[in-house]
Amino acid sequence: MKLRYLILLLPALLARAEDKPITPRTLDKVPAGAFGDKVRLGYKLFVDSQQLRGKFVGNNLNCVNCHMDAGRKADAAPLWGAWFAYPAYRKKNKKINTFEERLQGCFQYSMNGKAPPHDSPELVAMSAYAYWLGMGGLLDSKGSAEAVPELSDEQLLKGGLDKDFTLPKALAGMDSKALSKLPGRGYPVLKAPDNGGDRQAGKALYAQHCAFCHGVDGQGQQMGGSTVLPPLWGAQSFNWGAGMHRVDTAAAFLHANMPLGKALQLTEQQAWDLAAFIDSHDRPQDPRFNGDVKKTQEAFHKHKGFYGQSLDGAPPLGSQSPPNMPKAQ
Repeated sequence: MKLRYLILLLPALLARAEDKPITPRTLDKVPAGAFGDKVRLGYKLFVDSQQLRGKFVGNNLNCVNCHMDAGRKADAAPLWGAWFAYPAYRKKNKKINTFEERLQGCFQYSMNGKAPPHDSPELVAMSAYAYWLGMGGLLDSKGSAEAVPELSDEQLLKGGLDKDFTLPKALAGMDSKALSKLPGRGYPVLKAPDNGGDRQAGKALYAQHCAFCHGVDGQGQQMGGSTVLPPLWGAQSFNWGAGMHRVDTAAAFLHANMPLGKALQLTEQQAWDLAAFIDSHDRPQDPRFNGDVKKTQEAFHKHKGFYGQSLDGAPPLGSQSPPNMPKAQ
């Protein structure tokens, strides 16, 4: 290829390299010592969140059900993408949230449980795991094999956008704000179809693609007393305040990650239809419930979702919802 063509192609080649998600280090690279112990504990809590059942977890889910491959997979809300994005403002609670506060929200809503207290060992450990995944991947992306620099618990809990956080020399010059938008962070946003998702079409898709694993009744599967495939609605699933109850969020997750091992096989319309079907089922109450479904809907559900709606002649969703922090089944 002639030199002038290479020069013309160079910007595009560089752009593609920058758009590539980072690859987190494998667990065998976690260092010995106190910091490494926190990282290892964070990993264990993340993949087996049920060890916190009754303490901070109130359903049959594990964090890894929404953040796949132990929080490592791009386009599955990876932990490494989240740590660098906080502190940040969240419309959900209308304030600046640290990374610790973001984790607390996951326990309260997605896990239908109770937020671990500030500076608790669980939050420190999960923050350490998230930071280690991200920083290790960034160092590797720059060809640096140096160990991930250790941080104080206070800094781990704040997140990578905190003003006191500094990047190691190997990453000098990188824009911390750009790191908050790493490629592969979150779930890829899908354009909303005109019909917003068809529940009836989603019902047929569920029977075809999902029921084998999650059950005809959506309650997942258990083996030896442990949940091996998560419930998608009902008392043991995420509650009406979790992000996944929003049809747009669920559609984005489904399109990028489901069926398991067959990502991107659903069309975008199918992902929306399936999300509409799954999210039209009742689930535990929104923890922000103020005693009135309509007022709770008006205050917190101005988005694509079914809370407060009457479907097929049934009472409004949310009016008969299971409680928060139910007993284990």
